[in-house]
Amino acid sequence: MCEKCSKGKFYITTPIYYPSARLHIGHAYCTVATDTMARYKRLQGYDVMFLTGTDEHGQKIEDKAEAAGVTPQQFVDEIVTGPKGVQDLWKLMNISYDRFIRTTDDYHVAAIQKIFRKMYDNGDIYKGTYKGKYCKPCESFWTESQLKDGKCPDCGREVQDAEEEAYFFRLSKYAGRVRDLLMNTDYLEPRSRVNEMVSNFIDPGLEDLCVSRTSFTWGVPVDFDPGHVVYVWIDALFNYMTALGFENDRYHDLDKYWPADVHFVGKEIVRFHSIIWPAMLMSLNLPLPKKVYGHGWLNFNGEKMSKSRGNVVDPYILAERFGVDALRFFLLRTFPFGSDGNFTNELLINTINVDLANDLGNLVSRTVAMAQKYFGEKLSDVQEADEALDAPLIDMVSTLRDRYEAQMDKFAFQNGLGEIFKVIARANKYIDENAPWVLAKDEAKKPRLARVLYNLLETIRICGGLLTPFMPDTAAEIQKRLGGAAMDWDSLAQFGVLARDVVTVAGPALFPRIDVEKELQALEAMNKPAEPELPLAEAKPEIAFDDFEKVDMTVVKVLTCENVKKSEKLLKFTLDDGTGTPRIILSGIAKYYKPEELVGKTLVAVTNLAPRKMMGQMSCGMLLSAERGDQLKLVMVDDSIPAGARLV
Repeated sequence: MCEKCSKGKFYITTPIYYPSARLHIGHAYCTVATDTMARYKRLQGYDVMFLTGTDEHGQKIEDKAEAAGVTPQQFVDEIVTGPKGVQDLWKLMNISYDRFIRTTDDYHVAAIQKIFRKMYDNGDIYKGTYKGKYCKPCESFWTESQLKDGKCPDCGREVQDAEEEAYFFRLSKYAGRVRDLLMNTDYLEPRSRVNEMVSNFIDPGLEDLCVSRTSFTWGVPVDFDPGHVVYVWIDALFNYMTALGFENDRYHDLDKYWPADVHFVGKEIVRFHSIIWPAMLMSLNLPLPKKVYGHGWLNFNGEKMSKSRGNVVDPYILAERFGVDALRFFLLRTFPFGSDGNFTNELLINTINVDLANDLGNLVSRTVAMAQKYFGEKLSDVQEADEALDAPLIDMVSTLRDRYEAQMDKFAFQNGLGEIFKVIARANKYIDENAPWVLAKDEAKKPRLARVLYNLLETIRICGGLLTPFMPDTAAEIQKRLGGAAMDWDSLAQFGVLARDVVTVAGPALFPRIDVEKELQALEAMNKPAEPELPLAEAKPEIAFDDFEKVDMTVVKVLTCENVKKSEKLLKFTLDDGTGTPRIILSGIAKYYKPEELVGKTLVAVTNLAPRKMMGQMSCGMLLSAERGDQLKLVMVDDSIPAGARLV
């Protein structure tokens, strides 16, 4: 084993991105965290393999490519390798991945076919007919009981009825072993994710998983049954092994790096990584990854970032205005990695001003400036430390690496940074306590002045070195300001490594202070979301005029409106339809309106529909609404039109 890699091997992955749309800062969150952990392990001396890539198959890709008038391959190529595509963003964010996999790579496709056949040959994949619900955006299959208010429990979108010939994986066969894995090991963290997986998916009864499709073609073909393509989550999950050479000759380091040390994944795909993934590995008698860590979402104004909602944040704009390192720092300093975080531009700017401009930047600038002002280019005459005056800072800095390491090994990035910034705050206080500008007035106190500045420069060296995984360019600049001082892992545990005649190098402020109000106004003007391009509803078949005339559309006035108990979707309307008898209609519009804002409105209802029972109540008709994408708006007409008027 080489001296540089004396700690051994470390294999870390971030989810391969599903390229159906352009990336935003929420997508970068997980990858920045993964990159930070990879850099941290390299700093410690590990031989690191950091894998990322793109998951490029599936019905949604096929549909979007068709709508764009290009082939699916052309569609994903543009998003992955085109301008401001996936690879461009990872370059912008300084992501130091070691390997990038695309699931359209030939070697991966061939490997997936072999994997599918192996599970079929061992009896864990069998042929049947799938009938149930399917969420196209999530590429997920659901039973009726798993839906939430009739919609996908993961993304909240509408699901489709699906029925087709399909192959199934015997997921139920592994329910007990997977449950034991989750409950009795540290395979899945944070622990709250374990309870969610077991109570929501395993204990209610784990059903066999549909693992092939015949209703579209953009996927890995099942080579022994033409017309079937492999379910995208088999295709996607096995990338972690095919990228190392499993069932292919492209790479040859499977034995070196597998099992993975950790998969970092967003909480919305924990189910696939903590239940389906280990079950498939068990089927093939393969070692399981050591850990899956399900982090939270980066939200915007309390909602998950989404192009369809128009609330995405452009990382190119943020990086150009504030710098990549500041953006990386903010993502991991501000939000606990296992929990959701709420992104705001104001929070970003304030974090930069307080932590980076005031604390870190000010410490570096003041210290280097004083060293050069009072000693010139090179420090000299450094006396021994004063126990009473220097020990509080030196002791705190000397033990910083151990405290930092304890937090980083738990993936507690925020806490790791917190330890560094406690020291930075103490160093700034140390300047005020020792007042170098006062010491400089007395030539006899010059050795003491040199010691004060040395202690500060050494503190900056250790803090800068430990910031390397988070802000690699800033750490390199700090190292330059200290004349190329050592920042390797071993040296960061020792106070006093810095040469006493250290040569300092002046430079501009690392992080200039930002005018908050001015910057917020500029960002608001630049980053106003464009109106989302919503898909048109699918056109229905042509009907005869006589059939249309059978529909009775009536103007109605809303007398009362209230939520339906135990339903997040339905509102109950009491309506004046001009007959003198109030009409009750239930409508799945609760997501889009508050009941009180609809009272008194003039709407249109289909009034000759046969009544039907919904949530135990009879609904007599249907209110007309307009749908585009995931937006739904009631059709409202002029209030001067009387209740009971017919649309003709």
